[in-house]
Amino acid sequence: METNEIEIRQLIELSEFAEVLRLQREIWGFDDIELLPLRLFVVADKIGGQVLGAFHHRKMIGFCLCIPGIKPGGKPYFHSQMLGVLPGYRNTGLGRRMKLAQREYALARGVELIEWTFDPLGLKNAFFNIEKLGAIARRYVYNQYGRTSSHLHGGLPTDRLVAEWWLRTSRAEAALNQRPVERPSIEARIEVPANFFDLVREDAARAASIQAAIGEQFETHFRAGLAVVGVQKNLYLLGAWDSK
Repeated sequence: METNEIEIRQLIELSEFAEVLRLQREIWGFDDIELLPLRLFVVADKIGGQVLGAFHHRKMIGFCLCIPGIKPGGKPYFHSQMLGVLPGYRNTGLGRRMKLAQREYALARGVELIEWTFDPLGLKNAFFNIEKLGAIARRYVYNQYGRTSSHLHGGLPTDRLVAEWWLRTSRAEAALNQRPVERPSIEARIEVPANFFDLVREDAARAASIQAAIGEQFETHFRAGLAVVGVQKNLYLLGAWDSK
């Protein structure tokens, strides 16, 4: 497949937002009650958020949603709530293209921070966020969305790391230009089993125990002022970080 055949553009029509609901079902297998509803995409579009769609021969095969937020003290940021790509279109660079379009949208509005959550046990996604985009993480949230019906979550609590993508830092700029991201000195490492999601299917109780132990490690290091600044194979690398 030629990636230049895939068009990425902002969604504005009700019929397009309805297609996003279809993608949520196909990608995550959510029950209808757990889908982000059509009206949320409508509101996001009206209040300054961005809803992107990716199309291959006029078929929507991916989407990305971000909504505006305000930090304590009045600093604006965007929260990237959901990004999904159909299985047949993964590993094509499409996720990166949508994130870069999101970055351009934020910078054009004077916003320099985008945040989102991700599963710390999904190493491939973690590598993408930290190494390929230049994000960092220094917050761990237990069971953020509750237990869901998605086969991708395996019935486990939806523990999440919060990615912070500081768009104007030299670290993010290096990632944008596909150079190695900058790292402070590494002060701690957290190991995640490379076959964790196989373990979820084979021994859910053991997987839950490992998830809880990993969460405790992140919390300990974050309380000490460290942040995730790198991902290598099945290791998270943590060091001191000052975003500004």
